[in-house]
Amino acid sequence: MFGNRFENINLKGDLFGGVTTAIISLPLALAFGVASGAGAEAGLWGAIMVGFFAALFGGSNTLISEPTGPMTVIMTAVLTGMMAKYPETGMAMSFTVVMMAGAFQILLGTLKLGKYVTLMPYSVISGFMSGIGVILIILQLSPLLGHAAPAGGVIGTLTSIPELFANIKFSELILGLLTLAVLFFFPNKFRKYVPAQLVALVAVTLLSVFLFDTDSIRRIGEIPAGLPSLVIPHFNAEMFTTMVVDALVLGTLGCIDTLLTAVIGDSLTRKEHDSDKELRGQGIANMLSGLFGALPGAGATMGTVTNIQVGARSPVSGIVRALVLALVVLVAGGLTEPIPMAVLAGIAVYVGFNILDWSFIQRAHKVSLQGMAVMYGVMFLTVFVDLIVAVGLGVFISNIIIIEQLSREQARKVKAISDADENDVPLSKNERVILDKTNGQVLFFYLSGPMIFSVSKAISRQHTSIADYQVMILDLTDVPMIDVTVGLALENAVKDALDANCEVLLVCPHQQTSQQLEKCHVLELIHHSNNFSSREKALRASLQYVEGQTLTA
Repeated sequence: MFGNRFENINLKGDLFGGVTTAIISLPLALAFGVASGAGAEAGLWGAIMVGFFAALFGGSNTLISEPTGPMTVIMTAVLTGMMAKYPETGMAMSFTVVMMAGAFQILLGTLKLGKYVTLMPYSVISGFMSGIGVILIILQLSPLLGHAAPAGGVIGTLTSIPELFANIKFSELILGLLTLAVLFFFPNKFRKYVPAQLVALVAVTLLSVFLFDTDSIRRIGEIPAGLPSLVIPHFNAEMFTTMVVDALVLGTLGCIDTLLTAVIGDSLTRKEHDSDKELRGQGIANMLSGLFGALPGAGATMGTVTNIQVGARSPVSGIVRALVLALVVLVAGGLTEPIPMAVLAGIAVYVGFNILDWSFIQRAHKVSLQGMAVMYGVMFLTVFVDLIVAVGLGVFISNIIIIEQLSREQARKVKAISDADENDVPLSKNERVILDKTNGQVLFFYLSGPMIFSVSKAISRQHTSIADYQVMILDLTDVPMIDVTVGLALENAVKDALDANCEVLLVCPHQQTSQQLEKCHVLELIHHSNNFSSREKALRASLQYVEGQTLTA
């Protein structure tokens, strides 16, 4: 079950990594819990449950898992939608969605689909991650200005902006802005010793205690001591389809977020994670987190990088981190009571700002205008429409773009020559001499590289004048594979040649290509004696055929 993941334990590094990442996780877990609407305790227990079980059952030695910005944004939307329709059971239905998302992740891992999860264009990943960052920032505008979040998510918040600014609670706004100031301007030389989020949380909370009355600003309040209560899965026939879709979105996003972070971890440790095992571990963790009414989570980049940098080498660090957080919740939960909501909103805004893919945003226009358009389109759709629509359309359009580019490139690799002086085809000196002797009566039809459906039109264009020749040589020496569409296009080319009384010779040394030609019934059209293993043999046979035809005439 655990493989050899616990064999490379570095006790000092793992313990230090666990304690350090627990310190980093604490303010983020509180912020995400409050931002989601489930409460600070849901964020903390999410960090504990997901962190512990993902470390125990996952496929990466040093990955730190916890509620993340992207997962919180989706969970916020799920909670808002469910609670609006079913105030009494909406919370239970929302955590049922978390359990379903975990089950979906386990299924993906069991089917060994982990390696396919991140196979999407970077412009799409950048777009939806940046869109999630924008959503997180927008949703925190209301608490940052001193108000509860309005209904309606992003649209509801944007339409409420005039009212929010007309009724600003300046005490909370000042606390939120001070939090952001600490986060953005905290010196880098100190960040390696203490996370800026913790400094902002403690410093601004203490300031709020001295400057403002307890009841004059909104605060978290005391987190209930003891273990969380079990949430019995609750389904609703009317909302079942919505719950399934939400679970798929949450599960898929968790998979992408986790595996992208795992790749970053691999680059630092020079060790490779097991994607499928990691998805199963994340699924188990999220199912249990949902069962205890806690937020879902995924691999967290900041925690993972810090964990590795301080010397962690095994999952022990993730387990220690979860135990430290559990100790804080069970023993020192009362310390969170004076934390202002505005401080947590400031931390969430900072996280949203960092989720934005600034690296790609700043240079997208230089790298690719098409990629930039896809990225901004996906970002817009993520913010204002739906994540599934955004990713689906983004992947579809990106695939169309790349197929069009591949089509142009592959079309240049479909050549038909009859003159040995043409240099489009890589013929040897002897092969050119033989082709020259055929006096233009042989059409040498050359393809190179993997051939997919987009090249079928180029094949059709190149053999239109087949009736002018006595022999067509179909050279697939440099074609390692073809798809069905190309196979059918070649079948039509061979049929057209035979209908024009043109002899067809084939050069196809690759077994995989030959098998596809056989499936497309191309080989049965060509006599086995006309199937050659090399170009030179095929050219000599074509010369003999042309000379024989000349003598007959």
